[in-house]
Amino acid sequence: MPPEAAPAPSAHLIQGDRVTLPVRIRDAAVASAMFPVPAAAAQAVIAYSGLEVARPLAGRAVCSLAFVRYTDGDLGPYHEFAVTFLVRGTDRVGAFVHWLPVNQAFTLEAGRTIWGFPKEMADIRMDLATRTKRCLVRVDGRTAIEMHVRPGLPVPSGRGAPSVDAYTCMNGVTRRTPWTVAPSGVRMRLGGGASLRLGDHPVAHELRALGLEHARALSAATVDRLRMTFQEAVEIRP
Repeated sequence: MPPEAAPAPSAHLIQGDRVTLPVRIRDAAVASAMFPVPAAAAQAVIAYSGLEVARPLAGRAVCSLAFVRYTDGDLGPYHEFAVTFLVRGTDRVGAFVHWLPVNQAFTLEAGRTIWGFPKEMADIRMDLATRTKRCLVRVDGRTAIEMHVRPGLPVPSGRGAPSVDAYTCMNGVTRRTPWTVAPSGVRMRLGGGASLRLGDHPVAHELRALGLEHARALSAATVDRLRMTFQEAVEIRP
């Protein structure tokens, strides 16, 4: 008997263009920081997902903030800001994506349609050319967040592409997306290295209630070049 044909790659039609999975990002630059926040408060923020925050520190969860400049990828060039929380996944810790503003319509529709990423349109201005990386996010004319990240010491690049589970919840449906990352040009600073200014947008009030405006970062990092692959999302029952 002839061998069975391999299944056709999954594809989605976005604004008239065919997007085939897995989606590949070939070049992006990132600045990020991780902050300790009260676990009970963080759990209340993500309660709608049915997931449980991880508690690597006694009584504390971890909130990660990151801004990303996508230069070359299947969804085109765009800017993005991410608010995520470490959560207990099926068999390992994952990242729950709570808020994900972007500045381009194509990636907004693709993110919401394919993976259930909570993308919304925003004015995202960033400067990654100077030593201190800066990003300002405004939504409907209201400031959400301004973030500065100071690079630390160089970190050797690891081998292979680590796999991470990204979790989302949209319209009551929780999904898990396998996600691989391959960073190069990484610099990291332990204890500090990031500063925030929160505005009057509802997300700013939410982050302020977590104590983030004056929190000291657990770590801050910058990545000169990040390659990523996003697989098909899978619905889960938390």
